[in-house]
Amino acid sequence: MNHKHFPTLLGTVCLTVGLFAASPTVLLAQVKTDGIPTRDQVGALNLPADIAPIEAPFDMPRLTRPQFKADTLSITQTGAKEGKMATRAIQKAIDRMNRQGGGTVLVPAGVWNTGRIELKSDVNLHLAEGAELHFSGNIKDYQPAVFTRNEGVELYSLGALVYANGQRNIALTGKGKLVGPPQDCEIQQRQMRGGVIETYIDVNTPVEKRIYDGKRGKSVFLPMFVSPTNCRNVLIEGVSLESTPFWNVVPVYCDSVIIRGITVHSIGIPRGDGIDIESTRNVLIEYSTLSCGDDCFTMKAGRCEDGLRVNKPSENIVVRHCLAEKGHGGITCGSETAGMIRNLYVHDCVFDGTGTGLRFKTRRNRGGGGENLTYERIRMRLSGQPFVWDMLGSKTFVGDLAIRLPARDITPLTPSFRNITARDIIVESGTQFIKAQGIPETPVENVRIENVTARTDKLMLFQDVNGMTLKNVSIECPDSLIRLVDGRGIRFEQVHFILPEGKVSLEKEGELSRDPEFIRCLMRPQK
Repeated sequence: MNHKHFPTLLGTVCLTVGLFAASPTVLLAQVKTDGIPTRDQVGALNLPADIAPIEAPFDMPRLTRPQFKADTLSITQTGAKEGKMATRAIQKAIDRMNRQGGGTVLVPAGVWNTGRIELKSDVNLHLAEGAELHFSGNIKDYQPAVFTRNEGVELYSLGALVYANGQRNIALTGKGKLVGPPQDCEIQQRQMRGGVIETYIDVNTPVEKRIYDGKRGKSVFLPMFVSPTNCRNVLIEGVSLESTPFWNVVPVYCDSVIIRGITVHSIGIPRGDGIDIESTRNVLIEYSTLSCGDDCFTMKAGRCEDGLRVNKPSENIVVRHCLAEKGHGGITCGSETAGMIRNLYVHDCVFDGTGTGLRFKTRRNRGGGGENLTYERIRMRLSGQPFVWDMLGSKTFVGDLAIRLPARDITPLTPSFRNITARDIIVESGTQFIKAQGIPETPVENVRIENVTARTDKLMLFQDVNGMTLKNVSIECPDSLIRLVDGRGIRFEQVHFILPEGKVSLEKEGELSRDPEFIRCLMRPQK
């Protein structure tokens, strides 16, 4: 292991300290923070009435709200009564409106008990202000089993509390609330436990035989909260979700999805993700507030061999003007990545109290990965790392695949992350500024982080990274260590380091590690 200390002023290898000392102003990072939103400017409380045009660094179709006939049918007209199970009445109203050519099914103010609800084409399920849908925790209320995707694997189980399959022009709207079942309910008690999903499902078993319906005392896979599947032109707007059994809002195999102005609260719920985009394309998420038991905004694309078989990417996704509060990650790509996550644009968001900021997560057996991912104008106050790549995982979940060396042969199941840009970012607090752990056979490549001001507890780790540039960055940190483990192609350009002794300590490990390149950088001690 090699240790190096660099002088206070750094240039490229061929330049002298004296040259920069003569003109120090050219070294200062000119970080512009104008236009980076604050907490009070984003999230559900700031939802505008109209959807602004979508701008993205890739071709993105124009997305518009689904349109519905003017007809309205209240669930009370089909027999719903407070204090009694209203599942049949709610579903009767949805089915009737669908048969009549569409319209709005109204859930009026009050508390309504229900089991699974299935949305149908050309119907808007609208929750009035003061309306609450309380979902049962009994397995029988979600039978028969329906087609779903659970953690990236296709199967038949409980599906979702609010479900749709193969529908067009559907919506869930209003100022009302959806409340999931208690955590000690039958569904929770009889969930599949004890290992990753590959433990239960043989990839060679036909999907139609992967049935986990809970009959005869058998276990079930936890249902999502709201999951349109194989649907087109979907709107989820304004509603609040609490106490989910599993992931909250999960479009699967959908096209043209708008999620705006929703509020999610699932703190303390294991795997209580906020919004998971699962092999879905052409998506707008805006002005939403998520506080979660797991990741907040998550992009997924199928898992392992089953995900490769399906081979559907998540692509053309815009996340804007959103607020992530509690949660493992502000916005996460993975860990299911088989079909690829591509063309993601996140801008004008705030992560306040979240664990990690920008999180890239996969495993050696997950396949695919992510590319063409852009993040702009983001403010972070974190309990973890602002930028983290976690691509190996742990032996608990993937066995020996988590052992870093030796490098493995590249196969269709080998994932990679590349072509990532993050700019115009304020990190108010965090642990380690960058924790990048790639895979030896597919290192993290072509990452650019620029125009950032940050205060963190530690500096940086580059493990199995081949190409990362930091430009116009100001970072203040009580730690001075930059660690490279087979890290190369690391470039610091016009980076302002504010460190305890005004020095960077470089630690290198691995034959592939190379000294970073420092260009027009400044180092000064903390005051």
